Parts: sequence; C-alpha cells; structure tokens
Amino acid sequence: MRIDIPVQKKFVYQMTMPIRWGDMDAMGHVNNTIYFRYLETIRIEWLNSLGGAPDPNGQGPVIVNAFCNFVRQLEFPGDILAKHYVANPGRTSFDTFITLERVDEPGVIYAEGGATTVWIDFPQQKSVPIPDWLREHLI
Repeated sequence: MRIDIPVQKKFVYQMTMPIRWGDMDAMGHVNNTIYFRYLETIRIEWLNSLGGAPDPNGQGPVIVNAFCNFVRQLEFPGDILAKHYVANPGRTSFDTFITLERVDEPGVIYAEGGATTVWIDFPQQKSVPIPDWLREHLI
C-alpha cells in the first residue's frame, strides 16, 4: 500500500516547449519516454537560469530516482507549459515536481512527475552539501 505524505512545494520556474513530430510513437501520441525528456529539460533550464549548469569537473545534480504519472495523452502539434516546483531540501538532496499542460488548454494537467536530486562532487563521485546559492532557491 502506498501512503502519500503531504509535501509543501515551492514554485520556482516555468517554460514552454514544442511537441515535436518525432516525439510521437506509432500510436499517434507522445511516447512515454519523451515525458522524461521534458522533465529533464525544465530541470536543466531552471538550473541554467540560476547560473548553476552542471560542471563535470566540479559539482552538480544527479537524479537518483524519477517518476511520471501520465494523466492524458499529449499529441502533436502543440506546445507544452511545464511548471517546476521544489520541496524537501536536505543537506545534500532535494525533490523536484513538474506538471505538464498544453498551452492551448491552460490548467489541464497532462502529466506530472519529478525526481529526487542529489548534489555531488563529480570528480570524487560523492554527495556534498547543496551550495548556498542553490539552497536559497529551495527554501
């Protein structure tokens, strides 16, 4: 049995992105794997907007789990409005939550997903404390 624990989420970023013809599968809707690409895109764009792009020779985020709930089928053509939230900041990790809706259907959620993100030192391959510049955006 799954127990949902209420989470206080903080809205931090939003962006639009196109649904591309190549995102669809043989069934005529966006392939389930592409939703994870949409979630990844907004997570990275959010970090870039903060000046915190991952640095392979320094520090950055690693996703340790990811999920997506498919609510409605996305289909080409159209644009997606992705809304990004954060929650549960710890010493080295935080959670992200993202909703996807079509721009032409505001407020209608097509998918919702997220990930647990751990901040690591890439050369050392170990978790490190979330830097202060990022922590201020998480709380």
